[in-house]
This record gives sequence, C-alpha cells and structure tokens, in this order.
Amino acid sequence: MVIRQDKNKARQKRHLRVRAKVKGTASSPRLNVFRSLKNIYAQLIDDVAGITLVSASTAEKGEGYGGNKAAAREVGKKLAERAKAKGIAKVVFDRGGYVYHGRVQELAEGAREGGLQF
Repeated sequence: MVIRQDKNKARQKRHLRVRAKVKGTASSPRLNVFRSLKNIYAQLIDDVAGITLVSASTAEKGEGYGGNKAAAREVGKKLAERAKAKGIAKVVFDRGGYVYHGRVQELAEGAREGGLQF
C-alpha cells in the first residue's frame, strides 16, 4: 500500500528533525514513543551510552488490546514506575514524529501521573 509507506516516510523524517534537537543522557534520558495499530511502545534511552534503560509496552505478556488511549495511559504509568525503581525522575520527551494527540498524549500524561518530569 503506497499511502502507508509515504505516511511512514514522512513520520520518519519528522522524527529525525526532532532527534536532531533532543538528546537523552543518563541523568535525563529520552522517552521515545512508537505506536502501531495494535500496540504502543515506550522506552527510556541514554543516547550517550546508546542503551535502553527502561521499556514498557502493551505487547508485553498478559496485556490486553493496546490500541486505545486507556492502554496508552497505563503504559505511561508502568514506564514511570519502572523508571522510579531505577532512580530516574526527569526525562526529555520524544514523540517519535507523531502528532502530540490521542494515544501519544495519553502515554505522556500517564508518565507524568507516575512521577516523571518533562
């Protein structure tokens, strides 16, 4: 399907523009978001060391359908809980080229509810 490829290429270009400005460090990692039709994924990434510190998604074992806003908010809360366990309180948000609306916004608000600052 040509339209989907064009939309994804445009999103990837937007993501590269965001990534040129947003860098994650060990003290303030980058909260990266990826959404598919069925799931949503979030990671805290230290770009200096090139490692993922914490991750959460609706695709994990035991999760139900993850293509809605309620599931995205729960992923944000779960990510914040895991980050707090590792001593991370402050992050920089990387929306991954997506519009800050819907599931992406709910994930961010869930992470804020869980105690992350950005």
